[in-house]
Amino acid sequence: MNFTLDELISVCISHQVVDGEVLAQGINTPLVMAGLILAQCTHAPNVRFASAIGQGLCEEWAPLGVGRIEDLWLGKALLNVGFAVASADMLPKFHLKEFFRPAQVDACGNFNNVAFGKDYQRPRMRLPGTGGIPDVTVNHEHIYLYVPRHSRVTFVETVDFVSGLGHSSQRKRGCGPHYLVSDLGQFDWHNGRMRLISYHPGVTVEQIQKKTSFELTIALDVHETPPPTHEEIRLLREEIDPLGVRKLEMLGGSARKDLLRAILRQEAALD
Repeated sequence: MNFTLDELISVCISHQVVDGEVLAQGINTPLVMAGLILAQCTHAPNVRFASAIGQGLCEEWAPLGVGRIEDLWLGKALLNVGFAVASADMLPKFHLKEFFRPAQVDACGNFNNVAFGKDYQRPRMRLPGTGGIPDVTVNHEHIYLYVPRHSRVTFVETVDFVSGLGHSSQRKRGCGPHYLVSDLGQFDWHNGRMRLISYHPGVTVEQIQKKTSFELTIALDVHETPPPTHEEIRLLREEIDPLGVRKLEMLGGSARKDLLRAILRQEAALD
């Protein structure tokens, strides 16, 4: 069965989930959320979702959306605790697994969501900001990353600012990222340095290195990423994300705007 890159990324994310985990649902991360829900629908039925929408804990999932998604997740929450309790109590107790999308990442797994440019007061571009990333990445051991568009702009020798702490000898708690998936391949951190472990169909190791600003370590058993199964694709397209919200993270410019408008029309959210 044919599949798209967004589907492959979500499937790769789902394969990182272990049954029984508590999974952090971020804001505006539909590729990740599609993968986490897919895991619950397949091999990890006992996961729970700690939703950033309302700081709630959910057992059930809701199909992805844009204009109405808050109603669905809030309606399914077992409890809503507020941001302070979620950060101070839920995160340390449940050891949440969370996927972050870095604007820049280096070979050691340090990542940046603050700004492009060395001058903080006058950056080339201001980014969305850190949220709780600095607190989470210095304390927790379940940090995972994803990059929808792999390029030398994102995979850099040195990040302009460190908002997420990578693998460092100065750490006292936690560890750096375990895993990263991009539209080109999958990576881990072997001995604290990013390592290519699989390349997606139609991609070569050389192409991935060319789009990475630092020298990659290559796993001895590096291989092609296995394709999604027919059932995984069916679940994504028909049940988890029939509106195609996950595709928004793969697009830019007018194509993204057009898809966003189409989704909002289907949700009757423009009325």
